[in-house]
Amino acid sequence: MRKCIRCGADMKEGCAIKVQGASYGIVLSTDEHAWLRGRIGSPKVAICPRCGEVSLYVANIAELEPGRTE
Repeated sequence: MRKCIRCGADMKEGCAIKVQGASYGIVLSTDEHAWLRGRIGSPKVAICPRCGEVSLYVANIAELEPGRTE
């Protein structure tokens, strides 16, 4: 369970972020110069029900391990 960095409350995890007016969304990558190489996936979102803090996180951090082969 993620804790809010502002107030310490338990955050609601597994939410999503959508770009209004666009259908392609947000994709994280370890290579800023390649469209597909280094792709990690879409960020997940946690929202604090107490203060409204929004936190983006990567669900599969194993994708960031050095030496990973594609």
